[in-house]
Amino acid sequence: MSDELIDIVDEQGNYTGKTCLKSEAHKFGYFHPTVHIWIYTTDNQILLQKRALTKKVFPGLWDISVAGHIGAGEVIEEAAIREVKEEIGFDIPVEKLIKIGTRKHQVKHKNGIIDNEFHHVFISELTVPVDDLVIQESEVDDLQLFDMNILLEVDTYENVLLPEYQEYYKSVYDSIQNYLKTN
Repeated sequence: MSDELIDIVDEQGNYTGKTCLKSEAHKFGYFHPTVHIWIYTTDNQILLQKRALTKKVFPGLWDISVAGHIGAGEVIEEAAIREVKEEIGFDIPVEKLIKIGTRKHQVKHKNGIIDNEFHHVFISELTVPVDDLVIQESEVDDLQLFDMNILLEVDTYENVLLPEYQEYYKSVYDSIQNYLKTN
C-alpha cells in the first residue's frame, strides 16, 4: 500500500515524461498505466483474489487475479511479473505472460479517488496448486479458483467482479478460450 512514483500518460495512453505519486494521480485524475493479470487453469478455471478489507476501492470484492500500478520507468511486463510475485507469490516467466490488450478505464469513486487508467491486460496459466500461493495480506484476503464461466455470468453472483464491466470480462474469457484452442 505504498505511495509509489508512477508515470503520467495522456488521454491516449502516451507517456508524457512526467511522474507523480500514485495518491496524486488518484486525487487529480491523472492518467497512468496499470497491469491486470488474469490467471487461468487448463481445466477452465479462473483464479480470483478477494481484495483486502483495508483496500480503499472495492474492499472484500472477488476481483482480477492480480492488478497493480506500474512504477515510474518500469517495463510493463516486468511490472506484471512483479505484481504477481508480490501479491500471490507466483513466478511467471516472461514468455508465459500473454498480453491480450490495453483498456482505457475512467471512474470516479465515492471516496474521491479518480481512477483514470490504462490497464495493460495479460493472461497466464496457473502452473502450481492454489495452496502453494502466498498472499500479500495488505492487498489480498483470499484466493480461489472459480469456474471460468463466472466471467460470462457476473450479474448472477454477489460480491464477485463488477457487473458494469461484463463486456471486459467476456473479452478476457474469449481471449483465454482462443489461447487454449491454439496452444
